Amino acid sequence: MTETITTGLTQDAFEAFLSSRLEPRWLTDLRWNAWKAFRDMPFPHDQPPGPKQEEWRRTDIRRFRLENFPLPNAGSGKLGGGRKFPLQDRAGGTPTPQADAATLPVPAPLLTADVDLAGHTLAVDSRPCQSQLDPDLAARGVLFGSLDELVQQHGARIEPYLFTQAIDPLYDKFSALHAACWSGGMILYVPKGVVIDRPLHSFSALSAGRSDFGHALIVLEEGSEATLLAETASIDPTAAALHCGAVEILVGPGARLRYVNLQNWGGGVWHFAHQKALVGRDASLQWTIGALGSRLAKVNQQVALVGEGAHAQVNGVMFTDGAQHLSYHTLQHHEAPNCTSNLLYKGALQGESRIVWRGMIKVDRDAQKTDGYQRDDNLILSESARADSIPGLEIEAHDVKCSHGATAGRVDDEQVFYAQARGLTRKEAIRMIVAGFFQQVFDRIAVESVREALGEAIGRRVREYE
Repeated sequence: MTETITTGLTQDAFEAFLSSRLEPRWLTDLRWNAWKAFRDMPFPHDQPPGPKQEEWRRTDIRRFRLENFPLPNAGSGKLGGGRKFPLQDRAGGTPTPQADAATLPVPAPLLTADVDLAGHTLAVDSRPCQSQLDPDLAARGVLFGSLDELVQQHGARIEPYLFTQAIDPLYDKFSALHAACWSGGMILYVPKGVVIDRPLHSFSALSAGRSDFGHALIVLEEGSEATLLAETASIDPTAAALHCGAVEILVGPGARLRYVNLQNWGGGVWHFAHQKALVGRDASLQWTIGALGSRLAKVNQQVALVGEGAHAQVNGVMFTDGAQHLSYHTLQHHEAPNCTSNLLYKGALQGESRIVWRGMIKVDRDAQKTDGYQRDDNLILSESARADSIPGLEIEAHDVKCSHGATAGRVDDEQVFYAQARGLTRKEAIRMIVAGFFQQVFDRIAVESVREALGEAIGRRVREYE
């Protein structure tokens, strides 16, 4: 059955979207406030000079037309146990017959091969389709699944975290739009002291001409532990689509979170996201991002170390081709003393693609004994590709150890010759060199299947060095 799509972010479309949802009053008010802010805010290229315009100076979105994409529509019905979610018209009309998620042409996930999962979620076009969680974990108070549904059932538990501590819903036009219209979201809530010893998996798929406004809320209470694998993909690898999303992470005292976030949208997707983690006292966060897809990506990724003794490791793997443009702005914000942060981004570029990384380590006055490091390395695989690395330090404390580095270079012809002399083709040699370039990041990833999946995905993209 063909579904009618109503494009345009009009007041009527937003009101229809809002009326289709059954949500607590506090959330409806939050959406209205964000919508009003969105309507009043300029696009980045129309902003007056200042820090926010500086963020966009190397990323041109003047060809982006927001009005070409529809608002999501959450539909109605219950999730859980793998039950299917009834699809609805995007303007809030009558539900269509239930869609069997197993028959949808959703790409196979990359991160879950041979992985024993404790739970998984699936959303298509910003609408939840499936959600499962090990019953033993549910009995211990773990929440995992559709944020759309669970905010209705557990609103009092979720309200203190959603858009209150990590993500600023009014930061810019895209964050306000997301806060007003998020749908197809995912939540992981782990109570105090609960250890989840098997990974959880979240998957979002996007079809041609549609929008994804997914919101990920991850909360680990004191002493808890979890591993979450999240990934995205397009059903049509070349079609235009929109992702306007957010990730907010709260890691409580003594808690440990391993989070892998693979962005693998198709080549026609406009990808905008705000992502932030708060790491509490003696807590640990390992956050790995993979950025392989999208036409254009503009991502703000921030980690705030808010409790003494907190630790954060941030890993990034990027591979671009064609005319792709990826812009990632990172912030390691040390707010408390005796904290450590270590960021390592690596990017490889083909075609006429471009990667922009702008990183900052910020150390507050009271954050003594800080140990912060950031590094960004790029491997240029064509004559026309370009990498911009802009590291920075902003230090107000006097007893700290902070440093940064950035490199960009081409494949060493001597290495290629050496490999070819031992029987490899030129393309095989380039693929081996690229794999070795990323190995430092792969070695940091605790989940073996993730290491292998990222390596294979990058290997398939490598063309012969021009």
